Order: sequence, then structure tokens, then C-alpha cells
Amino acid sequence: MATAQASYTTGTVTSADGTTIGYRKLGAGPGLLLVSGGYLAAQHYMALARPLSSTFTVYVMDRRGRGRSGPPGERYRMARECEDVAALLAGTGTRLVFGHSSGGLIALQAALESPAITKVAVYEPALSMYGAFDLSWRARFERELDRGRPAEALVTFSKGVSNNRWMTLLPRWLLVRAIDRYFRRRSKRERPDEESLVELFPLQRLDVQIFNEMASSDGFADLRADVLLLDGVRTPPPVHNAIDALHATLPRAERVTLAGVGHEAPLSTAGAPLVADELRAFFGRPS
Repeated sequence: MATAQASYTTGTVTSADGTTIGYRKLGAGPGLLLVSGGYLAAQHYMALARPLSSTFTVYVMDRRGRGRSGPPGERYRMARECEDVAALLAGTGTRLVFGHSSGGLIALQAALESPAITKVAVYEPALSMYGAFDLSWRARFERELDRGRPAEALVTFSKGVSNNRWMTLLPRWLLVRAIDRYFRRRSKRERPDEESLVELFPLQRLDVQIFNEMASSDGFADLRADVLLLDGVRTPPPVHNAIDALHATLPRAERVTLAGVGHEAPLSTAGAPLVADELRAFFGRPS
């Protein structure tokens, strides 16, 4: 399959519980697996995959419920996500992993459990165990999703996890209207074979589930892989503080804060090349 900007092929592996996990593959060189954040799918990470494909064979994962992958299943939890990563590593021979946001949390946990991962890089992982955010908003978020109100649920989620001053100052009704309009506009831009953000957004419920599950974990002090911790200078202080706390516990980690970008850097045409430069340098060095 091809786009106007980059060619890629697709493939699947089978996870431990029998679920099909799909991916996009592009480039040549050592294997590098990209794990998406939030309700996003492989389709949203091509701006990062393309510049990396000049150096690596990039596998852009569709997490459960997304793209070419099977449903989350009734026994969904962090363990299933790690099994999916393990299946992709085994099926592709990949040893390098990058994760964004909740995908960063999954990447760290997978690296903690699997010696197959020699290097892991994360951009602003959702570190609920280090106090990046509380979950007091979860019940309202769940109710709004149950009522089929994705724009309202996204506002509740965003206010809950962000200290962004616009999220704090602007009234809910105005944010809901803006997000609803954004969802409709983006739906018109999706390719026929890709899912819209409105269709994908209910999967955010699963991320909230693993945030809650991981909030009481012991963290990653026993992680022995080389680690790169990335964040953006525009990201709210609680996220920076959580990454600082994680950095202090890791035996083999480096930290880089990128100028001029925030949490969406791996997805944007301006931010993705900056992230790609750091990943090339980190993954290109010997362990």
C-alpha cells in the first residue's frame, strides 16, 4: 500500500491471546517499533515514521481496537498491551521501541518485562505512578462516553490531565463546541481505509483503565535497557516533574527537552523531525 508521501506495506502478528495485531512497515535498516498514544492509530504517526525510515525499518503498530488490529477483548489490561508488543518483537526481530504518551507507558512496561528490548525511547509517557495527574475526573469521563458525547469526554479528559492555562480558563461549553467542530473537520480529511477520530476516541477509555492500573505500580527502577526520556518545553510542569522522578530511578537513562514543542510533537509536521533526530542519535549509538 502507498501514500503520496511514503510507501509502506502492512502485516499482522498474533498476540498471546489470539488477537491479531496489525502494523505498517516502511524503510530499511535495524527494526524500530513505534507504539501510539491515546486513541490514535498507526495512521497518525506517519510524520514521525517517514524521516526515521531513512535509517530504520519502522514498524508502526496499530494497538488493539485500531486499524488492522483485533478488538481489545474482555480481559484487556496492561499485560495484553505488553503481550502485543512482545508478539511484534518476535515476529519482526525488532529490539528497539519508541512510545508516545500512553504508548510510552506501555513501552517502558514492555521493556521492564522483556530482555528482548535493548533500547527504549519515550516521549512524555503517561506516568500515573509518578503523579503526572490524578484520576478524580474518571467517573465523569466514563459517563460522557457512555452517553455518546465524545467531545464532552475529551474536554473532561484534557482538563483532568493538563495544566494548560487555556484548558483551565476557557468555559467547558466553548471547548466542547471547538472539539466537536475539530472532530467533524478531521473526519472529512481521513482516507477511506482509515478510521476517524470520532470512531477512535472511545478507545481512550482503555488508556484511562491502564493509567488507573499502573498508578499503584512500583515504577521502573528495575529497568535495565538503555532509556531516552523526551519531553517538550511547552508541556505542563506536572509532566516534566513526573519525568524527572522517573529519570532519578533509572540506572541507564538520558533526558532531552525539545524547544518549541509540546505533547503533540511526534504527530506534527514541525515536531516530528525534531523527535526523529533524537531517536536516530539515541538508537544509532552502541548500547
